[in-house]
Amino acid sequence: MHLNVQDLSVARGGIAVLEGLSFTVNPGQALILRGPNGIGKTTLLRSLAGLQPALNGEINAPNESIAYAAHSDGIKHVLTVRENLEFWADVFGTNDIAPALNAFELEPLANRPAGALSAGQKRRLGLARLLVTARPIWILDEPTVSLDIHAVEMFANAIRAHLVGGGIALIATHIDLGLEADILDITSFKAKPVAMKDDAMEGFL
Repeated sequence: MHLNVQDLSVARGGIAVLEGLSFTVNPGQALILRGPNGIGKTTLLRSLAGLQPALNGEINAPNESIAYAAHSDGIKHVLTVRENLEFWADVFGTNDIAPALNAFELEPLANRPAGALSAGQKRRLGLARLLVTARPIWILDEPTVSLDIHAVEMFANAIRAHLVGGGIALIATHIDLGLEADILDITSFKAKPVAMKDDAMEGFL
């Protein structure tokens, strides 16, 4: 399975922000998205994950093959760390949470309510959900927010293991994760401003 994007245009608030994007990410490959704040990285990732429609173009990857992690940790605060992972494992039809607990060093916290975790621990739990999805394509939006240096390395190791297993990772990040990855700077795909016709401006005069 691969992620193939052809001539894609995406919009935020009904206004095009990126246009003409084409790329392919193959099994075992990571692609890092770069570009200034506000360029449209999050909008692009949400469109790729099937959370909002694209304006034009094609996204060739089934939605059920994609796991998406954004700025929200997506955890239930009243459940323990273990219960959170068991909940998501049940949702995705998997049953072994041990690799997720181990990859993000969550075993000592397994019986602690998620609401009692620090910001970094919550982030680790949120990212650990990826490992129980059994989905081959990971789409990640600034995944290292709130992580310390050691936790960033945990995350990078989880990505490496995912790639070795034939998975795909598409990551929007400003930091160097130490991964062997291609870089795609989307700045050149910024949509051209829409010129307003003179008669459309008359209502403001």
